[in-house]
Amino acid sequence: MGDMSNSDFYAKNQRNEDNHAAGFGCSVMELRSLMELRGTEAVVKLQEDYGAVEGLCKRLKTSPTEGLAGVQTDLDKRRELFGKNLIPPKKPKTFLQLTGGDACGAAAGGVEDEGEADAGWIEGAAILLSVVCVVLVTAFNDWSKEKQFRGLQSRIEQEQKFQVVRGSQVIQLPVADIVVGDIAQIKYGDLLPADGVLIQGNDLKIDESSLTGESDHVKKSADKDPMLLSGTHVMEGSGRMVVTAVGVNSQTGIIFTLLGAGVEEEEKKEKKGEAVEDGHQNTGKMQDGNMESNQIKVKKPDGAAAMEMQPLKSAEGGEADEKERKKVSAPKKEKSVLQGKLTKLAVQIGKAGLLMSAITVIILVLYFAINNFVMEKRPWMTECTPIYIQYFVKFFIIGVTVLVVAVPEGLPLAVTISLAYSVKKMMKDNNLVRHLDACETMGNATAICSDKTGTLTTNRMTAVQCYIGDVHYKEIPDPGVIPPRSLDLLINAISINSAYTTKILPPDKEGGLPKQVGNKTECGLLGLVLDLKRDYQPIRNQIPEEKLYKVYTFNSVRKSMSTVIKLPEGSFRMYSKGASEIVLKKCSHILNEVGEARVFRPRDKDEMVKKVIEPMACDGLRTICVAYRDFASDPEPKWDDENNILTDLTAICVVGIEDPVRPEVPDAIQKCQRAGITVRMVTGDNINTARAIAIKCGIIHPGEDFLCIDGKEFNRRIRNEKGEVEQERIDKVWPKLRVLARSSPTDKHTLVKGIIDSTMADQRQVVAVTGDGTNDGPALKKADVGFAMGIAGTDVAKEASDIILTDDNFSSIVKAVMWGRNVYDSISKFLQFQLTVNVVAVIVAFTGACITQDSPLKAVQMLWVNLIMDTFASLALATEPPTEALLRRKPYGRNKPLISSTMTKNILGHAVYQLILIFTLLFAGEKIFDIDSGRNAPLHSPPSEHYTIIFNTFVMMQLFNEINARKIHGERNVFDGIFRNPIFCSIVFGTFAIQIVIVQFGGKPFSCQPLSLEKWLWCVFLGLGELVWGQVIVTIPNSHLRFLRRAGQLTHKDELPEEDVNEENEEIDHAERELRRGQILWFRGLNRIQTQIRVVNAFRSSLYEGLEKPDSRTSIHNFMTHPEFRIDDSTPSIPLIDDTDDDSARRRTKYSSQPSSPNKNNNAIDSGINLTIDISKSAASSSPASPLHSLETSL
Repeated sequence: MGDMSNSDFYAKNQRNEDNHAAGFGCSVMELRSLMELRGTEAVVKLQEDYGAVEGLCKRLKTSPTEGLAGVQTDLDKRRELFGKNLIPPKKPKTFLQLTGGDACGAAAGGVEDEGEADAGWIEGAAILLSVVCVVLVTAFNDWSKEKQFRGLQSRIEQEQKFQVVRGSQVIQLPVADIVVGDIAQIKYGDLLPADGVLIQGNDLKIDESSLTGESDHVKKSADKDPMLLSGTHVMEGSGRMVVTAVGVNSQTGIIFTLLGAGVEEEEKKEKKGEAVEDGHQNTGKMQDGNMESNQIKVKKPDGAAAMEMQPLKSAEGGEADEKERKKVSAPKKEKSVLQGKLTKLAVQIGKAGLLMSAITVIILVLYFAINNFVMEKRPWMTECTPIYIQYFVKFFIIGVTVLVVAVPEGLPLAVTISLAYSVKKMMKDNNLVRHLDACETMGNATAICSDKTGTLTTNRMTAVQCYIGDVHYKEIPDPGVIPPRSLDLLINAISINSAYTTKILPPDKEGGLPKQVGNKTECGLLGLVLDLKRDYQPIRNQIPEEKLYKVYTFNSVRKSMSTVIKLPEGSFRMYSKGASEIVLKKCSHILNEVGEARVFRPRDKDEMVKKVIEPMACDGLRTICVAYRDFASDPEPKWDDENNILTDLTAICVVGIEDPVRPEVPDAIQKCQRAGITVRMVTGDNINTARAIAIKCGIIHPGEDFLCIDGKEFNRRIRNEKGEVEQERIDKVWPKLRVLARSSPTDKHTLVKGIIDSTMADQRQVVAVTGDGTNDGPALKKADVGFAMGIAGTDVAKEASDIILTDDNFSSIVKAVMWGRNVYDSISKFLQFQLTVNVVAVIVAFTGACITQDSPLKAVQMLWVNLIMDTFASLALATEPPTEALLRRKPYGRNKPLISSTMTKNILGHAVYQLILIFTLLFAGEKIFDIDSGRNAPLHSPPSEHYTIIFNTFVMMQLFNEINARKIHGERNVFDGIFRNPIFCSIVFGTFAIQIVIVQFGGKPFSCQPLSLEKWLWCVFLGLGELVWGQVIVTIPNSHLRFLRRAGQLTHKDELPEEDVNEENEEIDHAERELRRGQILWFRGLNRIQTQIRVVNAFRSSLYEGLEKPDSRTSIHNFMTHPEFRIDDSTPSIPLIDDTDDDSARRRTKYSSQPSSPNKNNNAIDSGINLTIDISKSAASSSPASPLHSLETSL
């Protein structure tokens, strides 16, 4: 907000008071004061001062129907007088400021190492130099991150467009181009980009909580409350408004201005606040803290988009509350998995390092004291005190060296680099990441709850079947076949009763598909009008939007839309369309084969559902029913009494609309399932449609045991008698749930919350959710990672999300999973490398100091190894590109240690090799190379060749071990894909070159003596041994190293085997539990005896034969009621969720004793689809519906 203070605005606006001269009938200040009024007050003011909205439009020289002419000079003049629609951003931090911040931090670390020798300044200077290097790298990293973040901001801004009428054409404009006097079209899900006055609205409801804190939706209408404010959300309805204030003059802009005035003081406070808040988290999170605070501080150069990145901070009573709320809600949104583990690890390493350094100092001091004053019996001489003190200082420095070496400084940097690099690359994969840690959380996702329309499907709706005049047409009929009256009613109903913003435009490319603009379902219906050789535009021209008498817009409660028009003779006609089962319930008549209404009885409805709607739905079509009703003009109906208006309809037609599955989705879903991620479909569509699409996508496979239920059944199962949701009831549903149809936004939120809060499995589930509608907001916020749709998504959904899919495509989510896992692996690779360095360096420094009273590796050398090499290594290992192999393993989960047993084996294995070599060189090096020993050198002796060889060999071993560190799952080929990462190669060669310079020309500061070529070759040869030794380590099987099991464990909870955990957590009443315990032991005994798969196969084949017998229907749980699923699936199916469902066994026993449900057609609703499944599970678990299970039920 930077440079303009409030007083400047007022001064400027004072000058603008003579705007009237400029030809507009009102000034900025007049409009500002107008926008501060609400409700009737505003209506009166408008009426008296301006002559209603029409008068206001006249003064602003705009037409309520045709908008501005769009002449450039006029637009420029408006921008000059009334301001632009953007809010100036805060200046970014410069590179120097960032450097300053880091230097302070680093200087604190480098202070103690002064004063080792007369040439103490050399040591200090060298340390300073290394610190400067680190500072520059870190600052550059921060700077590029900030730059990238701003790039992200502007990308989002450019993408945010708004519908405006100019020159009587509806066009999409970038939000920043909107000017005062524009006529903007607003619809459900929009975030308003500027202040305005409503000209005409249909059923408009606005959520003004971002400005007022009131959560109730405010009804807006031209005659009661026409004031619309920027930054508020349209929750229902549609309309048109004239823009009256933009940018800094809009209500949101004024608030930003007030914030901006105090931005400097605010920043100081914020920094303190941020530090306090993030203090308990590790530095990796700190980076994210920065990111977050940027989001608060970087006021975007664009009014509406400013709200898009962060909800207005004035919401719920200002920034202070926001901070309070953040603190309160902090435990709720836990740290991401990686942050939690890194924090724990950092603390553990820190403690260990502190302990080691303390022990080192104590041992050195005691050794010195005992050796000098006890063994040698020297008296303490006062004149020798300075020398003793110098010794003690030297010991202290060695202690500090051990501490410095123990702590992996490169870790936070590796985390940031890895995340920033991934975020940048994810942009190319159509993932626009808004919160850094979302990227890493995604790698641990165990469940994805996806929308159907637009995400799994192409969102190009086309009408393919229809039922009209008592005939079910499998393809769109010739218009001549349809009764003329029915046809006219249908064409009018579709043309008038749909948003006028929905259109079908000619294709962009020659031979392409026509462009669908607006609501896709309505586009499908308009397409039907065109297929019937008619045109909707003339009808719309004849009855423009202003002439619509009353509109009931579509919302998630009504699931239908209705429009009332006044007919020429004065009576009214209402057209309705919506989900077929909902609209048909309200129909009492239907048009017959000659276009006349006949009575439509409940019996006919059931027949219709069976013969028309279900077959359509089973083909994966969305069914829409179109109906109408006539009202007499006298007395005029009570339009607000919705229940009596929307009944007694006459059905015209049922249309089946197809939305084909995106071709790449089945493959993407298969990858998810292979990667251990369960995909669930949550949709508003009817259950049969949803199931058909789920089968096409591969979410459910015939022959599996899963649940497909609708919202009603879902609520019946999860709520108790009082109607409250119970976690244990949800736990019985979610593990098998694959499709939730006809779901409301609340159902979606309940499901996500239920899965996240579940304690059934030993791992907490990490849930990702996709959403596009305004009503998906709560679920997106609740999920661990929320994906919003970049194209179809509303602004509200985007604001609640963590990642925006710029191409609305499910397969981009799979890419996000891949990148997320890659981040985790990159950090693991770096840890494997870093900890090997640390273990070796600490032990060498410690033992060396204790045996020879001097560390073989000097402080500056340690700094070089630790600070510089590790900083570069973090860059090298954190930028490894992801591979498909990442998707072939299960998610790590929260309880899996960050350092796996393979990694521990590698770290300890390589440490052993390095320690053996270094100690051999330390105690026998002078004999091997025939040089002077560097041990026990006096206090200020020059650097020795002996210790230089040790240092050089140490660095060479680290260099080659960096290549080993590229693989963490025990792969043999460590060079695999190394040339795909040019950064890695250049860093390895670069480090090698610098090492040559240090050894040959480092001299005293680096305590190095130049080496001959032969000694260099020996050093490199010993380093190369690392690669050979790496192969030896890979050969040792992990099972031989039982003691490593817990080495990297971060959670103290002893993990029970999975099935035990499930049994512990399953809530069963005690009597039943006792009974079941006996049964389970009995079954287990049985299972162990019957290990022979032959027997099981024999059982299975006899079972399949048994399927054909009608009397086996009830015992094989309602299997035959779904003939479409009877597939002889002889290959064992792999379970998607590995859980022992004893509970389902119990439920099945209950079901199987009942006769199969009377409602054969939609049995899914009654019992969930309980299909036969054969899962080869661990011998200990009895798989439901396997042959053994049939034995159990009888037992």
